[in-house]
Amino acid sequence: MSRFAVIQMVSSDSIKANLAQAAELLGEAARRGAEFALLPEFFPMMSDDETAKVRIGEAPGAGPVQDFLAEQASVHRLWLMAGTCSLHSAESERVYNACLLYNPEGLCTHRYDKMHLFDVQVEAEEQAVYNESNTIAPGRTSVVADTPLGRVGMTVCYDLRFPELYRELSSRQAEIFTVPAAFTYATGKRHWELLLRARAVENLCYVVAANQGGQNTQTRRTWGHSMIVAPWGDMLCSLEEGPGVACADIDLAGMHELRRSFPALTHQVIAKPPDTGALP
Repeated sequence: MSRFAVIQMVSSDSIKANLAQAAELLGEAARRGAEFALLPEFFPMMSDDETAKVRIGEAPGAGPVQDFLAEQASVHRLWLMAGTCSLHSAESERVYNACLLYNPEGLCTHRYDKMHLFDVQVEAEEQAVYNESNTIAPGRTSVVADTPLGRVGMTVCYDLRFPELYRELSSRQAEIFTVPAAFTYATGKRHWELLLRARAVENLCYVVAANQGGQNTQTRRTWGHSMIVAPWGDMLCSLEEGPGVACADIDLAGMHELRRSFPALTHQVIAKPPDTGALP
C-alpha cells in the first residue's frame, strides 16, 4: 500500500501567501506519512482578473513556482503533483494550464496540459460566465505517468466531465486518476462527488481529487470536498471547506483482484456504426 494525500487550499491573488499555505500543508502531509501529494488547480494564484495567470506564466523548467515545487518535493521526499501552474505557450496572450509531477529528488518527470477548457455560463453564481480559452491554450496529449506508486492518469478539473478521456487512460493501464480542480461552488455541489465516483467505478480505478475550497476572491467561491475514491466507489477520505489535508492508503493489489473478480473492463463492446435500416 501507498499513502496518498489531497491538499485543499483557498488560494487568493497573493502568490507569496499561497505558496506559504501550500508549504505548510505539504509539510503536514509528509508528517502524516504521505508518499504522494496532490495540490489543487491554480494553487499559486486565483484572481478575478483572468489575465493575471498570463502575467505570472513561467518558461518550462524555470521560475519561482517551479523552483518552489522542486524544493518541496525534495525536502519532504514526496511524489508531488503540482495542481496546475501557468507555463508559456507560443501565444503571448495565453498560457498552458500545466499539471507537473515531481519525484522525491525534486525532478519534474511528467507534464500534462489541461485539454478541456471551461467556457460555460453558470447562472447560479456571481461570476456567471467563464471563458478559460481566452487566456489558456488547450493541451493536446493525454498523459499516464509510470511511478513506483502506480500508473497515474493525469487530468484536470473540467476534464472530469469527459469520460472518454478516462477510458483512454484506463486502456493504457492507468491505476490511479488524479484530478486537481477549482470546481465552482454551484457545479461542485451538484456534480463533483457524483462525477468522481463515476470515473472510479466505470474504470475500476482509484481517483485522487484535490479541489480549491472556499471564498477565493470577491466573485469566486469553490466547492472543496477534496477526496480519494476507491475503485468500487467508496470514499476513503474527504475534506469539506477550507485549507487542509486528507490522506488514504491505496491498495493496488486489492484493485487488481477486484478487476479479476469483476472483469467489466474486458466486457466492453464497441458498436458498429448504424446502417440505414433498409431491408434488402
